[in-house]
Amino acid sequence: MKKWYGGVLTTSLLMFLVLGYCVMRKPVKESYVTSSVYFNMTNPLEWINAMAPPAAHQPEKITQVISAEIVVSDLFIKRNLSAQEQQSLSTWYQLKRLVTHDQVLPNAIEAVKEASVAWNNLMSAVEREKLDANDSSVKTGKQKQCPHFLSKTNATEIDASGFKLRFPCGLTQGSSITIIGIPNGLLGNFRIDLTGEPLPGEPDPPVILHYNVRLHGDKITEDPVIVQNTWTIAHDWGEEERCPLPSDEKSKKVDELEQCNEMVGNVMATRHVIATNKSSVAQDGSKSRKYFPFKQGYLSVATLRVGSEGIQMTVDGKHITSFAFRETLEPWLVSEVRISGDIKLISVVASGLPTSEDSEHISDLEALKAAPLPPRKRLDLFVGVFSTANNFKRRMAVRRTWMQYDAVRSGQVAVRFFVGLHKNQMVNEELWNEARTYMDIQLMPFVDYYSLIAWKTVAICVFGTEVVSAKFVMKTDDDAFVRVDEILSSMQRINVTRGLLYGLINSDSHPHRSPDSKWFISPEEWPEETYPPWAHGPGYAVSSDIAKTISSKQRKGRLKMFKLEDVAMGIWISEMKKKGLEVKYEKEERIFNEGCRDGYVIAHYQGPREMLCLWQKIEEKKRALCCGE
Repeated sequence: MKKWYGGVLTTSLLMFLVLGYCVMRKPVKESYVTSSVYFNMTNPLEWINAMAPPAAHQPEKITQVISAEIVVSDLFIKRNLSAQEQQSLSTWYQLKRLVTHDQVLPNAIEAVKEASVAWNNLMSAVEREKLDANDSSVKTGKQKQCPHFLSKTNATEIDASGFKLRFPCGLTQGSSITIIGIPNGLLGNFRIDLTGEPLPGEPDPPVILHYNVRLHGDKITEDPVIVQNTWTIAHDWGEEERCPLPSDEKSKKVDELEQCNEMVGNVMATRHVIATNKSSVAQDGSKSRKYFPFKQGYLSVATLRVGSEGIQMTVDGKHITSFAFRETLEPWLVSEVRISGDIKLISVVASGLPTSEDSEHISDLEALKAAPLPPRKRLDLFVGVFSTANNFKRRMAVRRTWMQYDAVRSGQVAVRFFVGLHKNQMVNEELWNEARTYMDIQLMPFVDYYSLIAWKTVAICVFGTEVVSAKFVMKTDDDAFVRVDEILSSMQRINVTRGLLYGLINSDSHPHRSPDSKWFISPEEWPEETYPPWAHGPGYAVSSDIAKTISSKQRKGRLKMFKLEDVAMGIWISEMKKKGLEVKYEKEERIFNEGCRDGYVIAHYQGPREMLCLWQKIEEKKRALCCGE
């Protein structure tokens, strides 16, 4: 018996060693792409969603840490680029340690992997352009820019594959898609899907918004219902959002609008009117029915509009539903609208699409280009601006407004946009041309997901201390109007050169523990009940010693990352304070987190038109007056 046990033990040990050897020899890149362990997932919409992507098997979460350095090594290969082109990559190679570090932010591996594909495609296009420029036999012409408006009239009947309309450069805040059609057929059920681009090797694209109209109900209800959801090959279907809301569900707000209009599904009384020779007389009897925005056989005008927090649907002028963006499923990812099911389409119109301006037809181009950085001279202020790739109009508005302050044009203050790569090739090519033209864009070696914005904060600190030497380093957004003159005056008034955090300070905030919140933070991410003091994201500045410490720590791999970038800055400063730094928290009440008030230093959520209006008032009135009502 002892010999038998010994034989089993020896055999098991040998098998364990062989298995361990095979695991060690398996390439990391391959283990990242595939996994042999799966569990079955069911598709709750499969019975009604013949046109939706199939349910995918979801891999179990793997605790093994995968090195991003192997996955994205192509990002940091030295390229044959001109000195002018290299200017947009001043922080690119300095972020290698950050983006390949094992302790990464949510979706970081995906973002750098996707960036590697996008970067290789962009560099191939740049090389082809250079070859064509050197070949006199090839007639080169500027490619068509991203269109501002797209329409398809007389869409006729939907075929088996449905109706599709592509958006070459994605969507942005303010973009809208209007669909005019008549629900028809046996059931009148139809679907509107906003889809993105699939990754290489993936059969189906992600669905940023699945809008499913079921006029005769479904397995849960016999009444008409609208179901909203998302789908990705990695996570399958998300959690359904239904309108009317289930009785036990509380309504949420998105962009200050209800998740589901309370009218939907409620009984509405209608009075029958009889026409007489003299007047119209209402009958005594009244008929009641439940309100639903779509009706079989009746024309509907439905508009999906992109807001700052989510997508809104209006039908015949009434707001019906709101759907908050979900993680990694943001509007700039949308590349196509797909409409399928029992609906007779009349027309589909998309407007407010992101488009770049043709620099060849800009009369004041030289005045919009970034001023050269003065050699061996310390800047008073460096301003880093968060922007996403297809926000062309917002960047142009910033260039035409507060980047025209004398301090910026003279080189006393430098401003740069920090922009991640896009999954769309045309957007990246437009962005590359924009960077070469205006020389004020810093490209980031990752795809621009919201969960990674803290990386941009680090990049701003790197630029403000390693690329240039600035007394103060500031972060803002491309929809914020910054009064550069007042920022400089405030720095002089405060007269603090070390340990300074200047902004709209929040000293008593708590982590959002609800998973439905855009700012959800789990106890694993932040176990404490409160945050240390931090400054709101529309605009804050730190002294150079703080920025330099952050830059140094990231280079050594010692910077603890946190996905809320403004809170992250507060956390980093708190750690410095614990180690002896004397910190000055300077609260600026004239920085407005939402909107504008007269006398502002920073006004947030300002579109391109508002930005131009604010600048005009400053030039004409010499005062910080708001626009609008």
